[in-house]
Amino acid sequence: MAASTTTTTSKDRLAALQEAKERVRAGGGPERAAKQHGEGKLTARERLAALLDRDTFQETGLFAQHRAALFGMADKPLPADGVVTGSGKVGGRTVHVASQDFTVAGGSAGEVHGNKIADSLRHSLNTGTPFVFINDSGGARVQEGVGSLAGYARVFYHNVLLSGVVPQISLICGPCAGGAAYSPALTDFIIQTRYAYMFITGPAVIKQVTNEVITAEQLGGARAQMNNSGVVHFIAENDIEAIQICKRLLSFLPSNYLEDPPRVAPDRRHMRDDSLNRILPEEPKLPYDVRDIIGKIVDRDDFLEVQKEFARNIVIGFARIAGRTIGVIANQPSVLAGALDINASDKAARFIRFCNAFNIPLVTLVDVPGFLPGIDQEHGGIIRHGAKLLYAYAAATVPKLTVVIRKAYGGGYIAMCSKELGADRVFAWPTAEIAVMGAEGAAEIVFRREIAAADDQDTRRQELIDEYRDTFATPYVSAGARLVDDIIEPAETRACLAAVLESLTTKRISRPGKKHGNIPL
Repeated sequence: MAASTTTTTSKDRLAALQEAKERVRAGGGPERAAKQHGEGKLTARERLAALLDRDTFQETGLFAQHRAALFGMADKPLPADGVVTGSGKVGGRTVHVASQDFTVAGGSAGEVHGNKIADSLRHSLNTGTPFVFINDSGGARVQEGVGSLAGYARVFYHNVLLSGVVPQISLICGPCAGGAAYSPALTDFIIQTRYAYMFITGPAVIKQVTNEVITAEQLGGARAQMNNSGVVHFIAENDIEAIQICKRLLSFLPSNYLEDPPRVAPDRRHMRDDSLNRILPEEPKLPYDVRDIIGKIVDRDDFLEVQKEFARNIVIGFARIAGRTIGVIANQPSVLAGALDINASDKAARFIRFCNAFNIPLVTLVDVPGFLPGIDQEHGGIIRHGAKLLYAYAAATVPKLTVVIRKAYGGGYIAMCSKELGADRVFAWPTAEIAVMGAEGAAEIVFRREIAAADDQDTRRQELIDEYRDTFATPYVSAGARLVDDIIEPAETRACLAAVLESLTTKRISRPGKKHGNIPL
């Protein structure tokens, strides 16, 4: 009889365990899950199932519970304390994850909630694996008071510890308000859906302080945080697209700073593209879309553009050449003539520093008339912001390849990874104009008296402009000074870049010992 009783008790305990797990995994229950679906969103666990390879998720902290006793919390258990954490694989590579569960107390973050996320971040750090944080939370759990703030602080602290060690990606799939917004801001990339919003102070607070009426979407929707603030890096229509973007992004990145990016089967087809010889407008002042050039020099026209709608006068993103991941930085002549301004400098500098941290070679395509003039730019700190770009390029030790396509004038020429700023190779197309300034402006200064003394000033001005351009604004002068390594046929650009990337795989640079530099923030 005793043996029979023991067997029954074991079965009961196993059944109770399974029931307890199912109850926790149900989150806030079917009604709240249905509401989530009705708003076009997945639940926390559905998001992880879509992100991770099948049957690879290992959950931690399933039975974690808050310790709050005030304001009715003592008798209010919260499944998994409102956040699902653990590890799994994406494309066969391990990642650590945290996914907030809005069906449980609105995904509000208390002390244990924050500690679970911080622990997952710590495991990511210790194992050298990327961290993905799916945000969907109403904010701090006010019933826990300062304990919830302490939980947030631990998350922020670990975000900083991970910075530059492993890639960190945040998905904003619901509300992300108040202090919670600083964790995504401390990560490397933010992907926000159109159903989500993110801000520090919400519409109610703004109305109270300024009497201004504004919606959550206007204040912190994906479009606002992409176009206006530059906080967001990718916009997704829904949770599924956000997860697809996350997977694609991870495919370009190494797991940590000690690894090289994953290399895929080299695409050695079409190493020469004769259409590049005809891609620029005949009139040198006419605009074009630099992304057309990028598509022709990277593998399979596969370019993942980052911050597409922010500071559109510069284009950044990930691609591959001969199977190797590269970071692309390119002036965009179709917007502000490709001039560098405050936002473009910030956008490019941060991207360059990310690529350098994770061993991703940089390819820079140059067509820049200089820094954008204007009182707004000067008073907004273009000197300080432009210096970030100079600093980022000069500090980067990864392979740096530069191709001057057309204009490269003045400070813009230097800032876009010139030879003296540390470029390993500088190529120029025959159409390149490398000079202190454009021939028109230079001629007005250099030949001011000759133009003034001419009977036909317009004709003489044009003659002197042409003379200046032929003398100075050509790639041959820079090549003669060894500031350009080679003048290449545009059709050969892809082949040249592929060959140099191969030769620079063993590049190593020693820098002066120091705690860290002081980038002009």
